[in-house]
Amino acid sequence: MNDSKNNIRAELATLPVGKLLWRYSVPAIVGTMVMSLYNVIDRIFIGQGVGPDAISGLALTFPIMSISGAIGMLVGQGAAARISIVMGQDDKEKAEKILANSLILSVTFALCYLSLFVIFMDDILRSFGGSDRTIPYAREFLLYIMPGMLCTNLCYSFNNMMRASGYPGKAMYTMLIGAFSNLVLAPIFIFGLKLGIKGAAIATDIAMAISAVFVMAHFCNTRSNVRFHRRYFKLEWAILVNIVTIGMSPFLVNIASSVINAIINTSLYRYGGDEAIGAFGIFNSYATLVVMLIVGLCQGMQPIVGYNYGAGNYDRMKRAFKITCVMATLCATVGWIGSTFFPYYIIRAFTTDEHLIEVAIHGMRIAMGVFPIVGIQMVATNLFQSLGMASKAIFMSLTRQVIFLIPLLLVLPRLFELNGVWGAMPVSDTIATLVTLLMLWQTNRKLEQKNRVTPAA
Repeated sequence: MNDSKNNIRAELATLPVGKLLWRYSVPAIVGTMVMSLYNVIDRIFIGQGVGPDAISGLALTFPIMSISGAIGMLVGQGAAARISIVMGQDDKEKAEKILANSLILSVTFALCYLSLFVIFMDDILRSFGGSDRTIPYAREFLLYIMPGMLCTNLCYSFNNMMRASGYPGKAMYTMLIGAFSNLVLAPIFIFGLKLGIKGAAIATDIAMAISAVFVMAHFCNTRSNVRFHRRYFKLEWAILVNIVTIGMSPFLVNIASSVINAIINTSLYRYGGDEAIGAFGIFNSYATLVVMLIVGLCQGMQPIVGYNYGAGNYDRMKRAFKITCVMATLCATVGWIGSTFFPYYIIRAFTTDEHLIEVAIHGMRIAMGVFPIVGIQMVATNLFQSLGMASKAIFMSLTRQVIFLIPLLLVLPRLFELNGVWGAMPVSDTIATLVTLLMLWQTNRKLEQKNRVTPAA
């Protein structure tokens, strides 16, 4: 077991960075893509089997699902970054304390937000742009998906920690098991048992429960590098603060996404009705797939950057960042090509309604107009998060989806109506990327100065 741990540390410290990124990123990409595929699978089967109103109703649930994902990222990525850093410092006991405290946090947070959703569900859906046509579909889906959200949080959070502690391949297979289960179960429950939208929710619940069992079993295994110990299941405020502080950046990204989705849905309903909300739900599913591909790259980068930063190997850390930026930009560019030149085939997979297809194609081309530049912004945010620079990561998370986008969403639709809603997204992406480049330049100068003063051993 000690040999296994030493090998993992040796890999992170000495293996060629490109090879290391490949080893860690591929499983991470599979894991994040699988998470987004749950929603995509549901939307495809619901759109084809229930109808356009159900698609619009499902789009209303996206902000709520984003909040659930935000909790998973708060704990999962915050803890994963800390585990990577302390493993770089050869502190196994600290890593296992972080693991135990993360479980307490995950369960506590999930129970809190699920209770609030149940109590205020209709009010929340109405504030997200729901109408009398679409709210019944959204309510039905949420009532059945909520029991599985705790499993979703546990699965996502601890999958990050599994990857950070040296098991990228196992993390990937765990997520694939859940995705395959959902792919098999969704059509059975939706079409075979004729349960409609609630069938999609039940299928997802079962699939996530299966994944969660596999993930938690790993950390109960005595052969794991980092595992649960009963003696560490007591809250340590210093650890909790570290987890929450570092995880706050991806948490705020998802919370911001939820708020933004609510604002977007309200504006879309005002200027384009239920069809515009449904259109956004469709092409946002596609955009999310591409974004989660980049998130996977970032998660693959995280243990490499965190370990080498903790060990003082700044050159390896920067090389990992640069390679990840190039790969993320390529992924975003491929996503833009699909949205610009092949939108019909993408949208058609979700619905057969010609009017909805037309609205979605138009919105997709505008909203994803500068998508190739999104990659570097996302990678840079993750870099600061991996380095424990929480304030910078939080600020960068807010630039793209709050500081710039919200004012644009309040102004542009008044001038350009529905096109203003679509256009606010690429304008915000452009400004946020320029700010990112400036912050990267400043941080690089500081790291170079630090490296000159305290060179790596």
